[in-house]
This record gives sequence, structure tokens and C-alpha cells, in this order.
Amino acid sequence: MSPLVAGLAPRGRMIVVGAAADPISVSTAELIFGTRSIAGSLTGSSIENEDNLAFSQARGVHPMNEIMSLAEAPKAYERMLSGEARFRVVLDTAA
Repeated sequence: MSPLVAGLAPRGRMIVVGAAADPISVSTAELIFGTRSIAGSLTGSSIENEDNLAFSQARGVHPMNEIMSLAEAPKAYERMLSGEARFRVVLDTAA
């Protein structure tokens, strides 16, 4: 995530919502002179979530999912644990 800080617009904020093992390294000048900020949140606030959904809808952003039937739940779980799942695995209970 470190290289992304320099790409923030002036007064831009990076909201970190995922835990990663590697630290975020940032130049203090990138924060101070650009009045940028970095914040962490478990899921983001409700307003940030609404903003993200509105942005996605306005820009045509769609999630990338692997959809599997509920009967395939063990296989889906194994794909997740093995790292074979490329996208979010969603179980379709209606299938």
C-alpha cells in the first residue's frame, strides 16, 4: 500500500480496511505537504460504505465473484484455503 500514498490527491485519505503483514511506509513530506492522511477501519463507516457504493454504481464497478452452489461449500472452502480462489467465492443458496 505504501506506493499508493503518493497518488492521493491533496487532502486525500487512504482508508485501510484489510490487515496485511507488511507495514505501510510513508514519507512525512507526502503527508504534510499534500495534507494527506491514512486511517484504518474494520469495515469503514456507514457513510464511507454508502460513498463507495455510489462511486461503484456511477463508474460501473462490479465485484468479481466465483459463484458456487451451497452443495459445493466444502469445495469452495478448500479453494479459499488453498489460495486457488481468484475472486470472492459466493455460495448461491438458490441453485
